[in-house]
Amino acid sequence: MSNKNVNITKRSLFVYGGMLLFALIIIVKLFMIQYVNGNKYRALAQKNTIKEFSIKATRGNIYADDGSVLATSVPNYDIYFDTTVPSDKVFFDQIDLLAAKLARFKGQSKDDIKHRLITDRKINKKYVRIARGLNFSDFNKLKKFPIFKLGMHKGGFIAEMHTVRAYPFGDILKRTIGFDHGKGNRAGVEGAYADVLSGKDGMKKKQKIKYGVWKPLSDINDVEPKDGDDIWTNINVDFQDVAHHALKQQLINYEADHGSLVIMEVKTGAIKAMVNLGKNKSGNYTELRNYAVFETHEPGSTFKLFSVMALLEDKLVNENTKVNTGKGTYKIYNKTVRDAHKGGMGVLTLNQVFEKSSNVGVTKLVYENYKDNPKTFVNRMYNFGIHQKTGIDIKGEGTPIIPDPKDKNWSGISLPWMSYGYGVELTDLQMLTYYNAIANNGKVMRPFVVNKIKSFNKDVKEIKPEVLNNSIASLQTVKKMQNMMKGVVLRGTATNIKNDFVAIAGKTGTAQTEYWKGKGQYVASFVGYFPADHPKYSMIVVIHKPNPEKGYYGNIVAAPVFEKVAEYINGKLSNTQKLAFNKIKVLDKSDKVLEKYKTVMPNLVGMPSKDALYILENMGLRVKMSGTGAVKKQSIARGERIKKNQVVALELL
Repeated sequence: MSNKNVNITKRSLFVYGGMLLFALIIIVKLFMIQYVNGNKYRALAQKNTIKEFSIKATRGNIYADDGSVLATSVPNYDIYFDTTVPSDKVFFDQIDLLAAKLARFKGQSKDDIKHRLITDRKINKKYVRIARGLNFSDFNKLKKFPIFKLGMHKGGFIAEMHTVRAYPFGDILKRTIGFDHGKGNRAGVEGAYADVLSGKDGMKKKQKIKYGVWKPLSDINDVEPKDGDDIWTNINVDFQDVAHHALKQQLINYEADHGSLVIMEVKTGAIKAMVNLGKNKSGNYTELRNYAVFETHEPGSTFKLFSVMALLEDKLVNENTKVNTGKGTYKIYNKTVRDAHKGGMGVLTLNQVFEKSSNVGVTKLVYENYKDNPKTFVNRMYNFGIHQKTGIDIKGEGTPIIPDPKDKNWSGISLPWMSYGYGVELTDLQMLTYYNAIANNGKVMRPFVVNKIKSFNKDVKEIKPEVLNNSIASLQTVKKMQNMMKGVVLRGTATNIKNDFVAIAGKTGTAQTEYWKGKGQYVASFVGYFPADHPKYSMIVVIHKPNPEKGYYGNIVAAPVFEKVAEYINGKLSNTQKLAFNKIKVLDKSDKVLEKYKTVMPNLVGMPSKDALYILENMGLRVKMSGTGAVKKQSIARGERIKKNQVVALELL
């Protein structure tokens, strides 16, 4: 054999040997993968193609006392377009039609949309945002557009659904219904009952298949989600609506900083309405904070109820005890107590001191009877229970402050200042709770918003009225306070709200605030109940920092709001609702719309249904409505000409 053949044979053997070695390596590798590391790689493959997906539980609804939905969960859609999916023929044949449809839908230029989509296709853009936050109706419209109607795999239409919380009444009740943004960021009913409303998420395995789609798999370990339970509240949406507009109008009239209004059912403590409005950065009044629940402040003259009750309970005076208020000033140490009535009111009985809200009269009686033992007076406040939180079933209640002689900052003027509402701090809700007790013949009820928890229309838990104190004071004292509160409206500081439609009992309050800054700011309030002889509801109205040039006394700023709302509610109770509603005239936003629009259709989307109905009927139009809550759609577009008796269809949330 020649050397040449030998070399070829050697090279062949070398190649064959290399191939054999390579084959052996592959066999060994396959063996290792299959039998040694098989479980590891199978698990890795499964991990990449099979995943556990969380299935979100549907959050429970929140309802008003009549079943109206106050909060619910609705599907929301974000729409994207994969411009690389449609064929050239489909894309370029239909892009003009798609751009035209999108232009009308989004209110944008057709040419701009068309140019952008063509550009995106040239650069192979796979995730072009078309729209965000669409409701189900708009989502259905969009998916029928040219190209999009071919679906994801032929038309590149991508829809991502997520659930959002919807509040049909918009800004009304916003802070009372509240929110739940996770631990440490919760408010209102949503926050307080987060665990009940949230339910429990489920779990399901899915397998990744073609085009990145995940297909559900059947698995014995799947966990079905448990939807959240529903919450039923005591809120009356009619009361809430009227109270909201009445308070808002007064805040506007007096250019105030913020205010609150709470309505409570006397016998039970059920909260029927709670309004909290503050001025935002744009100068509009909206529900910024739950002032009624969290904000403590010096109440001023409404605190005189407790001072007078203490004097009566300790049998130091009676309703006919006289006190000389002189010319309306009373000096203690280097401080002077002043009455609002210039020139003084002379000699007054205890009844008159309360009815006319004499600072001098209350201070003299309290100081002269308790100055040697102020702890006795403070203990009486503790006996009333006003030093404790009410325990309302929503988060964030403020802590009341009642000074004590053992406090480091207690001084000789602490007692007299305390007697007419300074140096003490209470929330509006706490003040209302104890005035409600007077209406309830001394029984103190815990205020509560939620009355029932339901699951699939079956009762899970019923929250019953709870008594905090069976007797805030003796029935004799309570009856005397009831008479004095009637006298405030009949003969005293609130005669301006005396009327023939509803008998009101209550107390005015005018407290200076930020006096340490020398600014001359005030808090105006009125708290009481109605009807005066057979109380059904109690209510408090508090307005902070009205423009002093326009007015700041409780009877002028706060009491008229109380009167309007009480008149409306009593009108409903006595079947004279039309008279009460005609007089209230507080739909400020609606009246402004009517002033602007005469012969063209205004934009009503987002507006409460009652406001929209008020506007349209006053424009001479006939209205058809479907659904409940705020306006979602209107059949006549904004800006279109209208004729009297024309029919307008409103679709509500």
